Parts: sequence; structure tokens; C-alpha cells
Amino acid sequence: MCLKKNKLFVFFCLILLFSFSTHSKESRLIDSIDYLNNLNNFSASFVQNNNYEISEGNIFIGQDRIRVEYNLPSQILIILSDNKAMYYNFELDEDEFFNPKDSLAWFFIELFKNPDFFLDAKIEIKNKNYIIKKDGYFDDIEFSIKVSFEEMPTVIRKIEVEFDGNDISLSLFNHQFDRVFKKNHFKLINPKFFKAK
Repeated sequence: MCLKKNKLFVFFCLILLFSFSTHSKESRLIDSIDYLNNLNNFSASFVQNNNYEISEGNIFIGQDRIRVEYNLPSQILIILSDNKAMYYNFELDEDEFFNPKDSLAWFFIELFKNPDFFLDAKIEIKNKNYIIKKDGYFDDIEFSIKVSFEEMPTVIRKIEVEFDGNDISLSLFNHQFDRVFKKNHFKLINPKFFKAK
């Protein structure tokens, strides 16, 4: 009888432990989505590593748009909104307007302007860090996105994307919150236009 009670006690302890772990993971996932939803007027520096080269720059998150400035190896500006984007190469003085959903830029929009995209993501907890991971298909092409967070306080640290043979990793640092941006910071206009004024 005593052995039976011990087995029941262990069984209930395991159920409690499992449910606490599941609740903790769900809670962290919701917290990370809330964090991303509230990531406006924000900037960070990044180092990007892809299949071919390492780049450095800064990312700026506004109320409606995202600005990405590459400084090395080339000076490039990208402005993103839900359905419009601009690419400008300073050295070549070339601009191009495009739909971000037709390029790898779509994952920036989903990550920073539609974080509910991650509601069905998996979460992995490692010490004081955790990773949310989402796999799926975009235009019939398989993708995988991992976003790494540091906890207490929650801070986004790394974004990894695998899509259509491209592996991109962005490590984020120098986080700045509650930024005040100039009026034209997120305009979808060739930056030479502002210099001319």
C-alpha cells in the first residue's frame, strides 16, 4: 500500500512539473511576442553573417516602418513597410523600389511588425536565454526562423533565418529604447532628396 502511494505521489509530482514547464514556456512565448509588439522607437547595431560575407550596420524600428543601414562592407539603406520598400546604394547612387514580400525582407516585417506570426512557434529555454523557432512555408518555399532572447530583462539578441538556400544570422547589440527619430527617418524616398533641400 505504501509503495502504491509513493508511485502515485511521484506520478502527480511529474504531472505538476510538466504542466509548470509547459506554462512557463507558453508564458515566455507570450512575453516575447509582447516585447516585439512594443518594440517601437527602437534601434540596435548588428553584425550580419550570411553564406558569403559579414556585414555591419544599424536597424531602426519606427511605429510603422523599419530602417536598415548597412555601413560595411558597403553603405546601403533599406526602408521597409508592409507592402513597399526602398533599397539605396550610396556608392553606386542607385535606388530601387520593391515589394518586401518578394524578397528576404519579409521576415523583418513579420518579426517586428506582425509578431503574432510567432504564436505557434516552439520555444527552447537555455539557462537565462531562450529561443523561439518557427518553421513553415512562404510562397511554397520552406523557411526556418530562430529568434534568441536574453532574459531579465528581456532583450532580443540574435535572429537566424534559413530561406531558399540563404542562411542569414544577425547578432544585435547596443540596444536603444524610446528613441526620437527625425521626421524623414523612415521616408521611402531617395536620401539625396533630403540633402538637396
